[in-house]
Amino acid sequence: MSMITLNEFIMERQADFPFASGDLSRLLADISIAAKIINHKVNKAGLQDILGAEDTTNVQGETQMKLDVFSDQALLNAVKWGGQVCGAGSEENEKYFAFDMEHCRKAKYVILFDPLDGSSNIDVNVSIGTIFSIHRRTSAVGDLANVNDFLQKGSEQVAAGYVIYGSSTMLVYTTGHGVNGFTLEPSIGEFCLSHANMKFPDKGSIYSINEGHLLLCEKGIQDYVALCKSIDKKNNLPYTARYIGSLVADFHRNLIKGGIYMYPGTQKNPEGKLRLQYECNPLAFIAEQAGGKASDGIQRILDITPKDLHQRTPFIVGPTMMVEQAEAFIRQGKS
Repeated sequence: MSMITLNEFIMERQADFPFASGDLSRLLADISIAAKIINHKVNKAGLQDILGAEDTTNVQGETQMKLDVFSDQALLNAVKWGGQVCGAGSEENEKYFAFDMEHCRKAKYVILFDPLDGSSNIDVNVSIGTIFSIHRRTSAVGDLANVNDFLQKGSEQVAAGYVIYGSSTMLVYTTGHGVNGFTLEPSIGEFCLSHANMKFPDKGSIYSINEGHLLLCEKGIQDYVALCKSIDKKNNLPYTARYIGSLVADFHRNLIKGGIYMYPGTQKNPEGKLRLQYECNPLAFIAEQAGGKASDGIQRILDITPKDLHQRTPFIVGPTMMVEQAEAFIRQGKS
């Protein structure tokens, strides 16, 4: 059976895109090029001076790893010079970038991304990833991008995806017409279709949460985790606990194997720690397209109106049945 490359697949599906003109196809191709550059660097970790921390922090006050900085620049360069976006927002930077070149002013899209999710795991060789979200601009074509272009609900996304750098490198994305995964074939340097029409299993058997913080979570979350650990063979319980601490890696495993991921608010961080625009919205879009659900425990993630570029939110994502059961426990805990 012949391999279908990402570029071939994108071109075949171009008609799926609203107002298709090839711009979104080219933007996805630009992202895949950046992913290959990042992958090449990640694979040299330990052999070059790219491990460890920089002497800088990002807007969240987190220490930036060297590969964070490299990945951020690789993505910014790819989308800036590709010319398919008028602006970009990165988790690593306080403000968005409005590209002032003429070809960018005429672009139809903006992109938001987390250049290297799970970067604290770099030094210990655990899977890490890149997450991206694409919106159609709301400002007039020809103008500079403005903040309203980036403060759109997740339901307004036209495409979203992630790249996972692990035992193999995969790019998974959706344009609102299902979810497809592509594995990087090193011998030809191309992403090739390996996981067509990805779906969450109807019934999951994995739960993912940082249990070290469980006592700081609200009662509903504690009660739901207790259910996950209870013995009830009729309902396939107990579930298996799996938590890597790398959002992309945890999400990817649960998408394939079937499981719920939870990063709730805590007494210390009542709004959670994950970023709505850079992490939760793109993964929520993918989850829904894969037959799953994403919630902050009360409402649909994609319905949240963002008020700040770096807004945080509690995040629960996985098969619909598991997420709805967790939501029910949260409601009970509040009553």
